[in-house]
Amino acid sequence: MRVAVISDIHGNDVAFAAALADIEAAQVDQIVCLGDAIQGGPQPAQVVARLRAAGIPTVMGNADDWLLTGADSGAEQIEPERRRRMDDVRDWALTQLAPADREFIAAFQPTITLDLGAGQQLLCFHGSPTSYDDVLLPSTPDAEAEALLGNSAAQLFTGGHTHLQQIRRLGARRFFNPGSIGFAYSHQQDEAGFRADPWAEYAILTADGAHFGLEFRRVPFDVDALVAAYRDGGRPHADAAIEQYRGASS
Repeated sequence: MRVAVISDIHGNDVAFAAALADIEAAQVDQIVCLGDAIQGGPQPAQVVARLRAAGIPTVMGNADDWLLTGADSGAEQIEPERRRRMDDVRDWALTQLAPADREFIAAFQPTITLDLGAGQQLLCFHGSPTSYDDVLLPSTPDAEAEALLGNSAAQLFTGGHTHLQQIRRLGARRFFNPGSIGFAYSHQQDEAGFRADPWAEYAILTADGAHFGLEFRRVPFDVDALVAAYRDGGRPHADAAIEQYRGASS
């Protein structure tokens, strides 16, 4: 069985379309999305339409729950000016979504379990199996990471949230993060010079009985088309978002 694991599209349908074309060429059996699919970028309704058309089961991420509810979990301290900009983008995004779109997002699940055959399961979530706000990084101590995974009988775990492709062994279990479809970036950079990457990241898990293989993939997308979507779509604070891709477009 081949499973394409995607995450963190963040309203970037240009990148999503490029990734799905690559996934189709890879001939997978299943696609699963780990959440934060809609909020942030210039194309929230287009991403909803593509997810729905492709029939992709999707986990609820923190950003999409906040998009629907406006409720702040308090997991991250956000400066007032950044909060104001986030609220502007949220208000705009809600105007782009039809009632049926909002119902579709509200149906995202806290976790998804995929049967890989031969008694193997893949547990899919956003931050951790119990909270979309939990952060699991390569630097997270093993004991803390194992505690975040909980007592599930699954041997394979996948989560998003950090926009960072990674794989690690935790006892007899394996955890991986497929990276971000719509907003990949290097964690080794200063905020003042922040730059987003001009590609979509995802992973393909191949399961054959007790044998497993994992492939991390990086798919370039048309940055000029994304810039046009920001400029033409009316998304607030578009110039600041476009600046994150400076030098990536022609």
